Amino acid sequence: MSAPFEVRSADVLIIGAGPAGLSAATQLRKLGVANVMVVEREPMGGGIPRHCGHPPFGMREFGWVMTGPAYARRLVDRAVKSGVELQLGCTVVSIDHADDLVVTCASNRGLLTVVAKRVVIATGVRERPRSARLVSGERPIGVINTGALQEYAYLQKLIPFRRPLIVGTELVSLSSLLTCRNIGAKPVAMIESRNQPTVRPISMWLPRLLGVPVRYGTHLVDIKGRSRVEAVTLLCPDGTHEDIACDGVLFTGSFKPEASLARSVGLDIDAGTGGPVIDQFARTSEPRIFAAGNILHPVETAGWSWREGRRVGGFVADDLNGRLPAANSAIRLKPGPGIRYVVPQRIVPGGEGLSHLQLRAADSVSGSLVASANGQIICKQPLTSSPERRILAPISAFENANSDITIGVEGMQTTDIRSRSTCE
Repeated sequence: MSAPFEVRSADVLIIGAGPAGLSAATQLRKLGVANVMVVEREPMGGGIPRHCGHPPFGMREFGWVMTGPAYARRLVDRAVKSGVELQLGCTVVSIDHADDLVVTCASNRGLLTVVAKRVVIATGVRERPRSARLVSGERPIGVINTGALQEYAYLQKLIPFRRPLIVGTELVSLSSLLTCRNIGAKPVAMIESRNQPTVRPISMWLPRLLGVPVRYGTHLVDIKGRSRVEAVTLLCPDGTHEDIACDGVLFTGSFKPEASLARSVGLDIDAGTGGPVIDQFARTSEPRIFAAGNILHPVETAGWSWREGRRVGGFVADDLNGRLPAANSAIRLKPGPGIRYVVPQRIVPGGEGLSHLQLRAADSVSGSLVASANGQIICKQPLTSSPERRILAPISAFENANSDITIGVEGMQTTDIRSRSTCE
C-alpha cells in the first residue's frame, strides 16, 4: 500500500523550527503574510535550546532569564498563537526551483509536497563528530558530542558517563560542564589543542569553580576501551604521551552548518562558513530562497539567531510585496589574511538590509581590519579579536564601492587579548 500523498501551498515555507526559523515565521505573520508553514524534522520545535536545561535564555526576547526548554516552548507557543502552521517530524528531501518552488517532505504520515512563493532555510549547525576529527582508537560506548549529552540528560533522563574527558573550550564546552554538573558527572579534564581558550579567558572561571583541570596545547590521540571508554591517550605540549583514566569522551563545538539541503538544491556555498552565500537581504543564489540563523555563520547564540530570523522575516515580507531591489549586479565580499569568513558575501545596490557585516578572525589576532577594493582602502580600524568573537562592520561603509571588496587584517600578530570588535 502506498504512503498518503498531500499537496499544499504556502506563501512562505520555513525549514527548521529553531530560534531563527520560528522568529522569521512569527514576524511574517505579524507583517500580514497569510500562509506561513514551518517544517521540522524533530518531533518537537525549538531547536538546540530545548536540549539545554540551564539558563540564560530569553532575556532580550521575553524580558526574563529562562532555561533552554522553557525558552524553546515559548518560541513555539508564540509562533503557533500568531497563526504559523508547524509540521513536526517532517524532513525536507528536495527543493525543485526550476519553475515554482516545490518542496517535497517525508514523515511517518506520508509525503507532503508544498508549493511555496518563498522558502527560508534555517537548518542550523551540527558539531563535528569524532570521525571528522580523525581521532584513532577503539569504538566503545561513551564517545558523544554535546548535543547527544544534552538529549540524554534533559530529554531521555539518562546518564551516559560519570568521569568524561571534555574536548574543546568553546561556549558550548562550558554549557557541557553545566550539564555534567546537573547529572552528577565529574569531568576528569578539559583539553584544548590551542595554547589558549577559544572563549574569553574570563569565562574559564567556570571549570576552575567546578574543579575541572584545563590543559592547553593538548591533543587527544587515542581512545581505549572495548565495551565502553576506559582511558584516553593525550599528546602533551612537550611532545610526551599520557594516559588518563575516564569513562567517556565528550567532543564539543567545532560547528559546521547543516547545509546538505542547500548543497543539494545547488545554492552557492561559501568556503569560509560552509553555508549558503547571501546578500544583505539574506537571499541566496536562488533569490526566492532565503537563509537565516547559524546555517550562515557557525556559531552564534540563540538570541542572535532569533534577532536575525526576525530581520529575515521582514525581508521576505518585503520581497513578497515587491519592495526589495533586484538580486543581480552584486558586489562580492571576500575574506583576506586573518579573516575566516564574511557574511553577507554579496551587496546589491539599493535598500537597507542587514546593517552590519559579520566576520570572524582565523586566529587570535591584533592589527588593523582593512577593507579594500581595486587597491584602495575603504575602511581601516584597529582590531583585536579571537576566533569565537563576532566582528561587526557597517555595510553603509561599502555603499559607494563599485568593485569586489577584500577584508583582511593588516600588520597581523597573534595575541592573547580578546575583545568584541567593530569596524566603524
